[in-house]
Amino acid sequence: MNTAICPECGAKISIPADALQHELITCPDCGAELEIISLNPPELALAPQVEEDWGE
Repeated sequence: MNTAICPECGAKISIPADALQHELITCPDCGAELEIISLNPPELALAPQVEEDWGE
């Protein structure tokens, strides 16, 4: 299991071994929705906000 730092609050987050790149996870400390942008090295970013015209 890898760990990465939450870009919102700085908490250390465990990333499951079966996680996929671009998967969304939630920070257990601050509740921010995060995207796994890299698995090696583990790196997280704030998940993109849904835009009004998505899915049209």
